[in-house]
Amino acid sequence: MNQNKITRRTFLKQTFSVAATVALSSSLLNCSKTQRPNILWLISEDTSPDIGCYDNPLVKTPNLDRLANEGVLFSNAFATCPVCSPARSAMMTGMYQTTIGSHQHRTHNKKPLPKPVKVITEYFRDAGYFVSNCRGEEFDKLGKTDWNFKAEGKAFDGTDWSQRKPGQPFFAQMNFRLTHRTFERDPENPINPNQVEIPPFYPDHPITRRDWADYLESLQVLDKQIGKVLQRLKDEGLEKNTIVVYCGDHGRPHVRGKQWLYEGGIRVPLIARWTGHFKAGIVSENLVSLIDLAPTLMSLVGVKPPSHLQGNIFLGKNKSERDFIFAARDRCDGTPDRIRCVRTNRYKYIRNFHPELPYTQFNGYKKHQYPVLTLLQILQKKGKLTSAQALFMAPTRPDEELYDLKNDPFEINNLAKDPSSGEILADLRIKLEEWIKEIGDKGEIPEEKKDVEYEINLMQKNYHKRMKSRGLSPDISDEDYLKWWEEKLFK
Repeated sequence: MNQNKITRRTFLKQTFSVAATVALSSSLLNCSKTQRPNILWLISEDTSPDIGCYDNPLVKTPNLDRLANEGVLFSNAFATCPVCSPARSAMMTGMYQTTIGSHQHRTHNKKPLPKPVKVITEYFRDAGYFVSNCRGEEFDKLGKTDWNFKAEGKAFDGTDWSQRKPGQPFFAQMNFRLTHRTFERDPENPINPNQVEIPPFYPDHPITRRDWADYLESLQVLDKQIGKVLQRLKDEGLEKNTIVVYCGDHGRPHVRGKQWLYEGGIRVPLIARWTGHFKAGIVSENLVSLIDLAPTLMSLVGVKPPSHLQGNIFLGKNKSERDFIFAARDRCDGTPDRIRCVRTNRYKYIRNFHPELPYTQFNGYKKHQYPVLTLLQILQKKGKLTSAQALFMAPTRPDEELYDLKNDPFEINNLAKDPSSGEILADLRIKLEEWIKEIGDKGEIPEEKKDVEYEINLMQKNYHKRMKSRGLSPDISDEDYLKWWEEKLFK
């Protein structure tokens, strides 16, 4: 695992800015509906840039590596939220989840989108596209949506692009769950846990290594499924006239990853290929937000993006570059919180609106699914954590965090109190405050008490149910729970 910015690949010879990544044919820019290219958007759950083409030779992902070699790999792409439903709400509307009121994960009383916001498939359908969504390579099953709003009308026309009319272009989204816990191992190419590079904020322990290796193996299984989809595209003669985009919906499902605004939670893989139109084998270090995908895809196929969309176009003749990306985390299940961040190419500023809370306040999903969390809690009680590992286990947190990602890629050394970083801190603090005001951040409005209590009770109920399904008491001691994890991971 390499958290540093990516400047080289074994098969990519040179890094270019986005301004040099795309060569669009002039004929396309005036294309009619019948000439428009197809779009295939591949989304994997809970995925950080840990695949082979992101400088991770331990992970065998030949199909995604080939896709990157034939297209553009973005090394600084970010989700707007480090958890599924808000992140997907933003991607599928081109609007920040905090603007449209879809920022809490999850919401039991979903509301319609505010006018004039729509699910982006409506714009493609209006332009003559058949819009579909399927679950992985199961073309007959509807794929994950997980939006924090009620979509008015019909978001998709079907599950398989083969259901379209003859000659009709398609917008096909495919959602892959393999990288979501629990992980699916790859018996054909097992990863040796002893070879896994463990971040310094995790204890170097057999459980940590096995859990991390399982996650990496799930990426290999994902790659095989994606390979089958790309082969089908080629077999049907659709490869050259299809824009293929692959991304993770947010970062990896590990402690200090998913649900947090550190790199492990918001930085994602992003690859785009359009044979004959995008220059092949390019790495772009420009900042990209997944909220940028909606206007970019529209622009590429000649659909004018609505003026209310909040993302930037990062490919094609109308592209522009970002100086910042922004992300937000609010309530996750029954765990209330509010965190915001702004990131440049070098620095990240995080604002904790509830510094009185611990990072590890109880969350049923994480306690149920993260063995390393239980390991950290045990080692903390024994006083056996390093200073880097103890940071995340503190009873409270700072109201501000500032990291120099060039010199501190694991975000351990908080510079917010460092006088020499005062100017950078002040500048990014202002940028974040301006963004919050500009987008009309709904996170400033507290949830109703009854809604929070509902989600807390639901989380507790689900946690008890899941633990009992394992034959475990919800009140099991950390020590006994860790023994259960050892048996499960090493059987």
